[in-house]
Amino acid sequence: MPSSDRSPLAQPNWGVTLPLPGITIGHHQHIVERLPDIGYSDVWTAEGGGTDAFTPLAATAAWSPTLRLGTGIVPVFTRGPAVIAQTAATLAQLAPGRLLLGLGSSVPAHVSDINGIPFEEPFKRTRDVLRFVTRALRGEYIADEFETFSITGYRLPHPPTEPAKVILGALRPNMLRLAFGEGDGAITNLLFPEDVPKILQAVGPQPVGKEFVVKVFVCPTEDKYYARANARPFLAWILNREPYRKFHEWLGNGEVLREVHEAWEAADPAGSQKALPDEVVDGLFISGSPEECREQIMRYHLPGVTSIQLFVSLPPDAFYSQETVLDVLRRLGPAAL
Repeated sequence: MPSSDRSPLAQPNWGVTLPLPGITIGHHQHIVERLPDIGYSDVWTAEGGGTDAFTPLAATAAWSPTLRLGTGIVPVFTRGPAVIAQTAATLAQLAPGRLLLGLGSSVPAHVSDINGIPFEEPFKRTRDVLRFVTRALRGEYIADEFETFSITGYRLPHPPTEPAKVILGALRPNMLRLAFGEGDGAITNLLFPEDVPKILQAVGPQPVGKEFVVKVFVCPTEDKYYARANARPFLAWILNREPYRKFHEWLGNGEVLREVHEAWEAADPAGSQKALPDEVVDGLFISGSPEECREQIMRYHLPGVTSIQLFVSLPPDAFYSQETVLDVLRRLGPAAL
């Protein structure tokens, strides 16, 4: 196990992904304002499903003076490098010292299929955008030839007065090493707790101050039929994206997912969902009572993990009121430990 700047028993940061599925962002203010009271330190976003990565964080900055703001992730293909830098700088002005800018390649379905942008050289593009944005956020003047784009001359007029961390969505060794070598750390997801040590071994010793964020998918209900039916379409779709397929092959999970991939390749998405073993569904999209879910979430609390990001898919009975939602989040999170 690689060394870490945190002791083995140190409490990680806990975060919630916004918007919570089923609640539009405009109805989150009370929830966000209460998150620090129930032990959460972070709010995270993901770009997809009809929501961009930055707007919910801008709202969060207005609603909370303390929560850290993390993007997990902003695709490096769908915005120009300078647009990413200036958007991040603007958000950092709203929340000085609280921004974790997560960048990543995303998947062709988000880049090409719905944006019409070629998905080419994802590692190189991510590396180049990381290098450009890191320099821009430091206030440097940049006129340079990167391998995947050229910048004729750019400087942020108002770089962040307090540093913003730039981390990468990373699944396999090359991206992980880039994330910790040139960035401020990594965010990873859709893995079993027993896979985390392999990720950390690929990283090697973590320098002080680096972030390692693990995103955990949770459906807090004891109705296993509902939870599995809720999770299967998403898992069958995402596990058949090339980056995640290669990720799980590297982790050693290729054989257990073989029939899932074969059905997908045969243009049978329903068959791909059906082929997902229950233990895979239950392991990658945790379910059970909030207390049972929390026990499983804590299996990701390993040395080197600095933050746990929850993607919480609430069951229908949790939408009775915002206080009901908050109670579920409280029972899932660190306040209940």
